[in-house]
Amino acid sequence: MTEAIRYEKDNDRIVTLTIDMPGQSANTMNAAFVEAFGAAVEKVEAEKDDIAGVVIASAKKTFFAGGDLGELIQAKAEDAKSLFEGVQTMKSYLRRIETLGKPVVAAINGAALGGGFELALACHGRIAVAGKQTQIGFPEVTLGLLPGGGGVVRTVRLLGIQNAMPYLVEGRKVDPDKALKAGLIHGVVGSQDELISSAKEWIQDNPNAKAPWDEKGFKIPGGTPASPKTAQMLLIAPAILKGKTKGVFPAPEAIMAAAVEGSQVDFETATRIESRYFVKLVLSQVAKNMIGTFWFQLNELNAGASRPQGIDKQPTTKVGILGAGMMGAGIAYASATCGIEVVLKDISTEAANKGKGYTEKLLAKRVQKGRMAQEKMDSILSLITPTVNAEDLQGCDLIIEAVFEDQALKAKVTQEAEAQIAPSAVFASNTSTLPITGLAEAAKRPENFVGLHFFSPVDKMQLVEIIVGEKTNDETLAKAFDYVQQIKKTPIVVNDSRGFYTSRIFGTFLSEGAAMLEEGVNPASIEAGALQAGMPVGPLAVSDEVTLTLGQHVRAEAKKAAEAAGEVYQEPPGVKLVDEMVDVHNRGGKASGAGYYEYPEGGKKFLWPGLYEHYVKEDAQIPLEDIKERLLFIFALEAARTYDENVVRSVRDANVGSIFGLGFAPWSGGTLQYINQYGLREFVGRARDLAARYGERFNPPAFLVDMAEKGQTFSDA
Repeated sequence: MTEAIRYEKDNDRIVTLTIDMPGQSANTMNAAFVEAFGAAVEKVEAEKDDIAGVVIASAKKTFFAGGDLGELIQAKAEDAKSLFEGVQTMKSYLRRIETLGKPVVAAINGAALGGGFELALACHGRIAVAGKQTQIGFPEVTLGLLPGGGGVVRTVRLLGIQNAMPYLVEGRKVDPDKALKAGLIHGVVGSQDELISSAKEWIQDNPNAKAPWDEKGFKIPGGTPASPKTAQMLLIAPAILKGKTKGVFPAPEAIMAAAVEGSQVDFETATRIESRYFVKLVLSQVAKNMIGTFWFQLNELNAGASRPQGIDKQPTTKVGILGAGMMGAGIAYASATCGIEVVLKDISTEAANKGKGYTEKLLAKRVQKGRMAQEKMDSILSLITPTVNAEDLQGCDLIIEAVFEDQALKAKVTQEAEAQIAPSAVFASNTSTLPITGLAEAAKRPENFVGLHFFSPVDKMQLVEIIVGEKTNDETLAKAFDYVQQIKKTPIVVNDSRGFYTSRIFGTFLSEGAAMLEEGVNPASIEAGALQAGMPVGPLAVSDEVTLTLGQHVRAEAKKAAEAAGEVYQEPPGVKLVDEMVDVHNRGGKASGAGYYEYPEGGKKFLWPGLYEHYVKEDAQIPLEDIKERLLFIFALEAARTYDENVVRSVRDANVGSIFGLGFAPWSGGTLQYINQYGLREFVGRARDLAARYGERFNPPAFLVDMAEKGQTFSDA
């Protein structure tokens, strides 16, 4: 046997194949594994007359991590044939194990995701260790792929087409108890120590085990597409799926096609169909975009790529939060649920208690649904101290100010809190637009001052933007980075400027929506264009959520700052319309009950009919493709400028920040990857075309033109 898979046979003639890929923290389905697994299969087949069964186990902390994404992202069109053949070879080994004539059991000791669960599905029995560390499922769709190692074929035959879809199309992952209930596995054990012995017991109890689809007379649960019930479901399923993907995510559609087509043919033909769809997706630009950002760049960030090196970890033990409104309350929740003591300060006891009540409300829902014990809820709530007294901030090693976006107010609460904390404590402002260097002028220790920009709602949003002021030192940045990871969120690090990275680029998206409406474009087309471009929400709906009045306030602050610096302030497009909406039509956004949309009590929101009366012009309609690309290009162009100006520090920060903070079209891999995948020359050409039609704001900056001419791309390498 090879070093990668150990072969051991016990006195009961049960063989244990222990996968332990050398030089890797996790087992992956790369070329080395395929070769090693093939050798193991041949050895088992050669000795099967003297074997009672086989246990497939792992020497790593997880069972098996799936395909080698490093190999997949490198694949080119000319590799299609060899890629298809390689996938088919691996499937043939899985099939040979499955039809060995002896029971085979997967001993799942941790995550069995993607290719890992496909390996387990080729086994007759599946036993897993209980606990949150064990996850089972197919996350491939989140990377633009489908399970290409037989996952689609076997899951459909195990659960039926309809029941298989959430696991395949949505990438649903479940713990062992849920997997057992769903019929994905056969048993759960309490500890690692019981796992191998339980797997061996299963072999002894099931000496003639076969895969259900290899039993005589097998029928797919729920029936094939020819059965009336399934046929009825499949009449509407593609339309529902298209409604969710908007046609920009090819993987879910390929999964459904492989599932339906594969259910109508024999097993071997079904696996070939699956392989063809898999290869097509691997070679697609969307998969490369998503793998690059959602796997490699995100993992690099979470591993500390943007954290100052050589500084010891600095866990936060007690955080003081100034302002118990929606943001402050959300930050308190995120901190307390991760075991950090919280002092939640506001100007009134009522407001501070209401802020703590936010955490109580969220936790009560979890208790009600059986996801948390009452004792755990009580323990978390005991960590939050609501107060009006600044003295209670003593002992905090981190302060987060989360008051209204007003520089004078922020300066006041900064000085009040700073008087109570140790010289080593870090002070952070949760501002979305105000420059950190200016806010730090109110502090005695500006080197300890940093920006922590959370996104609303804090309990759901994964990203935190860390802003480095002119005087922020590396120790402060490291402390902020460690805190963000401590509360299980993803940090990006940017340099100081008005709007930083996320608010600055997001503002262009909102302004462009307003600009199109001001030109007379149908608002329904604007919103539909955004959705079809891959954005989760249209610019008009988002403007209502953040309020049009906040946009006015931010613009006024930016204008004031520009004038103070002796600079010429340039109004964003769509300003006239926004001011009319607020000042003439009294429509400030959702919070005031009226904005671009109407918000009927108990009913679904709809676009305000007055938009058609006051703004839409018959002769102003533009192609849907132009709407889509105006929204994507304006976003990406501003992101490129922030990168050139060294506001955003890395390509990975730019891409991850745009998706996780702002919902920028995930299929693209993020703002800068959108430009890469479009092709820089093509992007520059299209930007000039948009500029000629819709305004010089679309003109590509000189540095981007220079990059295109030199054949460069955005890269951290």
